[in-house]
Amino acid sequence: MSGRKSALIAWVIVLVFFIAWEIGVRLFNLPVYLLPSPSKVFVTLSQNVPMYWLASLITLGEALTGLVLGLLTGFLLASALVMKPGLEGGVITLAILVKSTPMVAIAPLLTIWLGFGTLPKVLITALLTFFPALVNILNGLSQPDPALLDLFHSWDARRRDIFLNLRLPSALPHIFTSLKICAPLAMIGAVVAEWTGASGGLGRVMWLAYTNLNLPYLFGAIFILAVFGVVIYWSIDRLEKRVVFWQVINDVELEK
Repeated sequence: MSGRKSALIAWVIVLVFFIAWEIGVRLFNLPVYLLPSPSKVFVTLSQNVPMYWLASLITLGEALTGLVLGLLTGFLLASALVMKPGLEGGVITLAILVKSTPMVAIAPLLTIWLGFGTLPKVLITALLTFFPALVNILNGLSQPDPALLDLFHSWDARRRDIFLNLRLPSALPHIFTSLKICAPLAMIGAVVAEWTGASGGLGRVMWLAYTNLNLPYLFGAIFILAVFGVVIYWSIDRLEKRVVFWQVINDVELEK
């Protein structure tokens, strides 16, 4: 299926979903404090563009900074584990412990320790994205083509050369998979951190709307987060097709 046709189908599905939502709210005469219609949410968005714009910039900045920090930490740690395999068991166990700890429990602590600024939000986002990045990148770096690995060994290549010229290119698809998984998690992490205490951001908007049962405002923030998630995912997907071009060529050959 071509990319253009696939995108068209996706837009049709989204449009049908919103139409069904609008009809359902009107048909059952649902009060706005239970479930606002999409038209009501869009009106709310259009009437509060400056407020949502500023909140979106704050949350997006926190999410992207935390995403970069989490991915970079995961990549560096995965690279170290590939170069020093004996450390893998202990590091992975520690990473699992971090992953198993609920972020909603850590977020208030970081807010108490570090204040209501940007730093605790970035750290929460980095903690949320770190583990998926570590696992995927480590998997990619650890599984190069065995034939090529034997060839490098036959050339008596140094471990650093094998890493840069074989393991890293082989891991690129896994790195982009990490990006696709972690990007939505980064937005979630930033919002969860803002709920625990913030002076701005979409999480702050959602918390104020929730406490006042102002669901159109709440859904407006949710819509923006959903759009950010889709745009970021599609951007990563397009970048992957440009960088990992050999994978695209192989997929085309398989379709033939």
